[in-house]
Amino acid sequence: MSPDSSGTLFIVAAPSGAGKSTLVNALLEREPGISLSISHTTRPPRPGEQYGRHYYFVERTEFEREVAEGIFLEHAEVHGNFYGTSSKTVQDLLQQGSDVLLEIDWQGAAQIRKTKPDCVSVFILPPSRAELERRLRGRGSDSAEVIERRLRNSRGEIAHAHEFDYIIVNDRFEDALDGLQAIVRAVRLRSAPQCQRHETLIQELLADN
Repeated sequence: MSPDSSGTLFIVAAPSGAGKSTLVNALLEREPGISLSISHTTRPPRPGEQYGRHYYFVERTEFEREVAEGIFLEHAEVHGNFYGTSSKTVQDLLQQGSDVLLEIDWQGAAQIRKTKPDCVSVFILPPSRAELERRLRGRGSDSAEVIERRLRNSRGEIAHAHEFDYIIVNDRFEDALDGLQAIVRAVRLRSAPQCQRHETLIQELLADN
């Protein structure tokens, strides 16, 4: 078995305010065997966010040093802040047999597809532009300037939705969550991993007794 065949790498991306993090957290509660890779970011923590649980919050100089050292599987600048995914963390989890989920933007997803073309990518869309704006303003954690920048940037992000394997519209939350869970379960039932997982059973069923 090759190192990358143990677990599956899932990517979930969305414009800010589409409900990506809420969906991902609910999926992790439903589905065992998926590990969320914690990203490094230069963004300051929001109220309630904890170092090592939500992000590894680092200064820009430290992030730049980590980029130079080549520790990131992907990294990108998003809304004026930098984000990156540790290559070693992801690789170790995959080799342990765990599926890994990354919450990243379309730029990071494009980088990862080049090095890990077998990853499974999902893009989350809001049901309307008005709803996207309502959700962003309803957070109460960002300034009006930040919200306006996120709304402007959302058009460029949504323009890359067609590059992903799956698209889910987060209109009714439970339906969107069911769709995300269905993707994970379908991927886990693909032929190659199932043959590896059940090789003994298959050989037993093929045996001429």
